[in-house]
Amino acid sequence: MLCGIDEAGRGPIAGPLVVAGAIFKEEISGLNDSKVLSEKKREKLFDEIKEKTHYHIVFTSAKQIDEKGISACLKDSIKEIMNNLKKETDVFLMDGNTSFGIETLQHKIKADATVPEVSAASILAKVSRDRYMCKIAPNYEKYNFQKHKGYGTKAHVEAIKEFGRSDEHRFTFRLKALGEGVEGVQKSLF
Repeated sequence: MLCGIDEAGRGPIAGPLVVAGAIFKEEISGLNDSKVLSEKKREKLFDEIKEKTHYHIVFTSAKQIDEKGISACLKDSIKEIMNNLKKETDVFLMDGNTSFGIETLQHKIKADATVPEVSAASILAKVSRDRYMCKIAPNYEKYNFQKHKGYGTKAHVEAIKEFGRSDEHRFTFRLKALGEGVEGVQKSLF
């Protein structure tokens, strides 16, 4: 028994980080990295995955990401998944190139495309995050979250230029397009 773990939302400038873990109870066909599947296919698989796996999904808000940092939030989410699913397995595999300092966590680059359990976790995380962004979109009409899901598209950056950031935005994520460097934004005194 293997628990696959993957995330969605590490790179966007708005919305939560979502990390999911999945352990198969039954075989599921048609799995792949969520990024290469169509939205329709992801949605169809999402319900099947929830039905045929032991799973756990963790949401971390933009505010928490700003307070703790993205790596700490990922590590905390992974630990929560491992703690919640430890009765089912003690083998945990994360997509990517790091174990975030968690000794019992294995990692593999491109696991989301090659290991079915990680593909399932990838789909759980992506669909959960996309649904959340679409759900909140009517409350933030100026930003069109339903279109770009919080990623740094040109239209999204233009909306931030015009309206500033909302409480769903990550303030610590710097945007070169807004003149924000690694050092932060120099505020004018005048």
